[in-house]
Amino acid sequence: MTQVAIFLFDGITALDAVGPYEVLQRLPGTEVVFVGLEPGVKYTEEKNLGLEASRSIDEVPAPDIVLIPGGLGTRNLMHDERVLAWVRAAHETSRWTTSVCTGSLILAGAGLLRGVEATSHWLALDLLREQGAIPVEDRVVRRGKIITAAGVSSGIDMALQLVELESNAAVAQAVQLSIEYDPQPPHDAGSPKKAPQAVVEMVRRAAKGNSR
Repeated sequence: MTQVAIFLFDGITALDAVGPYEVLQRLPGTEVVFVGLEPGVKYTEEKNLGLEASRSIDEVPAPDIVLIPGGLGTRNLMHDERVLAWVRAAHETSRWTTSVCTGSLILAGAGLLRGVEATSHWLALDLLREQGAIPVEDRVVRRGKIITAAGVSSGIDMALQLVELESNAAVAQAVQLSIEYDPQPPHDAGSPKKAPQAVVEMVRRAAKGNSR
């Protein structure tokens, strides 16, 4: 049985955790466990949606796959020694240590990304660099057994890559088909390189307001 530990915390971005969960729980022989500093409900940044951690990180010390989602809550957790110690210890024995969005800031805080190419939400790449990583603008970046995904929805792409690494391409394709993951957005504005500059600045202003 492959054990996947998805770390939950207050201030999480829900899709960062739920997207990979929806993919990975379909991988045969896999147990997906939601963990937190303590068991209980963890709320999103807006506090209008809760996800429940069924176990504490102390109860899941050595998962096969570590998955750290992002969200504004990562800004404090990237300096939380209890979280960082768990990440370091779990990484020693994990097959894959992964993050989605600003979850990579926690990996960096644990010292796992020093001098390592990694990605995050495009608005957090400078902060990732300050933590010693080498920012890469790719949607999914795999370096050794560390896999980082860019913002929010990219966690689904990363999880599908994990399914292939744990099994094969056919199983990954079957999972993709089962969730009917066939993105066809109404606008080609999913990255700052593609979106109109006015829209990029709109998102930057909103992010600055939310971080206050």
